[in-house]
Amino acid sequence: MSTVTPSTGTAGDTPAAPVFCVDGLWKVFGPKAGRVPGDPELTALDPAELRSRTGCTAAVRDVSFDVRKGEVFVVMGLSGSGKSTLVRCLTRLIEPTAGTIAIDGEDVRAMDKARLRTLRRHRAAMVFQHFGLLPHRTVLDNVAYGLEIQGMRRAERRERAAEVVAKVGLEGLEQRRPAQLSGGQRQRVGLARALAVDPEVLLFDEPFSALDPLIRRDMQEEVIRLHREEGRTMVFITHDLGEALKLGDRIALMRDGRVVQLGTPEEIVGSPADDYVRAFVRDVPREQVMTVRTAMRPAASAEEAATGPAVRPDATVSEAIEAVARAGTPARVLDQGRCLGVVDSTALLDVVAGGVAAPPAVAAGSRAAGAARVAAATAAERREPAPPTATTSEEPV
Repeated sequence: MSTVTPSTGTAGDTPAAPVFCVDGLWKVFGPKAGRVPGDPELTALDPAELRSRTGCTAAVRDVSFDVRKGEVFVVMGLSGSGKSTLVRCLTRLIEPTAGTIAIDGEDVRAMDKARLRTLRRHRAAMVFQHFGLLPHRTVLDNVAYGLEIQGMRRAERRERAAEVVAKVGLEGLEQRRPAQLSGGQRQRVGLARALAVDPEVLLFDEPFSALDPLIRRDMQEEVIRLHREEGRTMVFITHDLGEALKLGDRIALMRDGRVVQLGTPEEIVGSPADDYVRAFVRDVPREQVMTVRTAMRPAASAEEAATGPAVRPDATVSEAIEAVARAGTPARVLDQGRCLGVVDSTALLDVVAGGVAAPPAVAAGSRAAGAARVAAATAAERREPAPPTATTSEEPV
């Protein structure tokens, strides 16, 4: 068994041991593709120049990251950014051109056919965009298919499949065939099929992009619920920023085969790495992503640290705005009963506006929009008076 030394995590205070380690990964399509990653002159070319010079397309260009145990790692980008190619390289559904991939320290590129089958059947399961269901099989037998491939006995695999069918909300539909299901129900079957084999990692390749908005939202909530209940490691591919921010513990934003920024949703929105990322997140309501840590200041007095509404350190700015508007006083940021600091309306508004670094025109527009949202929240609270204990609550919201 070949091993690869895990690289250091890129975010977080105490990173969990990585499940996947990817280092210097390339996937190049075209003639003599293997020469591209090792040639500094060719690697410096932009995609159009590389195609013109060599006839090759570099779908993934020198990508490195870790996926930590129990996290939802989102890879996001527009069509052609390389995100789907990247996720297929993780289990060698597409063969990488260069670089290293390891799962739990084992070198994926060095795996023989038997180890690779074990990886795909037991350790990492894929949920595809277009479902990939067998039309002649029932829901139950579609879900049990992976277990059948593993060699599990029929009664045992059907029992396991029935458990997973119930888990994803399809109980009562076990004997239907895919043509008798809605798009959302078919995607739930695909998710159940992946869960049935009890994989260490779930790989999602834009699984919800073909669904209607309401069904898509339901499926996103289903993924969040399953992750909360099981803590399973997930790699999620999407082109939708809202989906990435909703689901991801960390996000790798790709462009032209490269990762242009890797960080938490708060880091992506609050500190864009370049103009491309900045344009991506321009219309994101910052107050729904940024936490109160970004707006916190020390308490001005012992009285301020002891009174007023309480919010958690990971509460969003939006939640804090509501608390401050309801009470009419700064809110305390409490962690296990200890006051870390306070947030007031001015600091919260600065976060909504994008901070002092925002260009004046943009900041002015954002500040106006933020002021409108704060004013609306305040007006709503005035119409519905706060309970008498609101200003002395000890429970963070």
